Amino acid sequence: MKALVTGGAGFIGSHMVDRLVGEGREVRVIDNLSSGEQRLGFLKTAGVEVDRLDIREVQSAKLIESFRPDEIYHFAAQMDVRRSVVDPIYDADVNVLGTLTILGAAAKVGARVITASSGGCIYGEADPDRFPLDEQTPKNPDSPYGITKSVMEDYLRFYKSVSGLQYANLALGNVYGPRQDPAGEAGVVAIFGLRLLKGEPCYIFGDGTQTRDYVYVGDVIQAFFAASCKGEGETFNIGTGLQTSVNDLYGILAEICGVDAEPEYKPARAGELARSCLNSAKAGRLLGWSPQKNLDDGLAETVEFLRTQL
Repeated sequence: MKALVTGGAGFIGSHMVDRLVGEGREVRVIDNLSSGEQRLGFLKTAGVEVDRLDIREVQSAKLIESFRPDEIYHFAAQMDVRRSVVDPIYDADVNVLGTLTILGAAAKVGARVITASSGGCIYGEADPDRFPLDEQTPKNPDSPYGITKSVMEDYLRFYKSVSGLQYANLALGNVYGPRQDPAGEAGVVAIFGLRLLKGEPCYIFGDGTQTRDYVYVGDVIQAFFAASCKGEGETFNIGTGLQTSVNDLYGILAEICGVDAEPEYKPARAGELARSCLNSAKAGRLLGWSPQKNLDDGLAETVEFLRTQL
């Protein structure tokens, strides 16, 4: 079988490439390398070359039409919530028009598409009584990034109805693990971990009581692989069902890193949720998926990876 991974030089995408190669797939990667240069070594080890393309370019569609993959794993995106607030036009250009380029080409060649969405941003600030949130939670995105990810579901349904596109859509919690970029704006686990190892101060925006559902990247990859042949036309929440505050996350990481230092607090930033937590029971029923890695073990593995990068 043939598989194509958009954003395959990214954090999650590079792990997906490893899994697909290990399963015997013939793999191609589309990535503009805006943030994935440091992971090219992992792709080279896997024996996969990168087609340096932007998903908005017609060349990306032409590559899909010539390669004719059986599966497309779509990770390429503008994923910074704060950038989406500052520049919603750019966010929509990448996340909507870029996705339409991929979906249109996939429909032409009959490829199944497994897309990555946001399990926090698409729901917005939900009713606390609903936590953990299931897929029936009303969508109320309060950032342009969340809006584009919510709209993607509508386009998936459209392509299914008019061209028979097969798809599964995975709404992810806060994914963490080895290869996450500690130099980016997102990825608090990698940012805290590296700064703690280097003896640098860590900054918490707001009072630190805001919560997230942290799910290990290896578990996420298993969910995507399961969705390659199950869950037709469905959206699945992929998380642990557990809330962890930023303060608690910092405390666990500081202990793992052997650091006794308090974080520095700064004003909260626009567009960020107060709480996020996902109910993944549907993924359990239809995909046979459940999270396997507990947070302490996953954070320890992530810190160990960061040590090797130092």
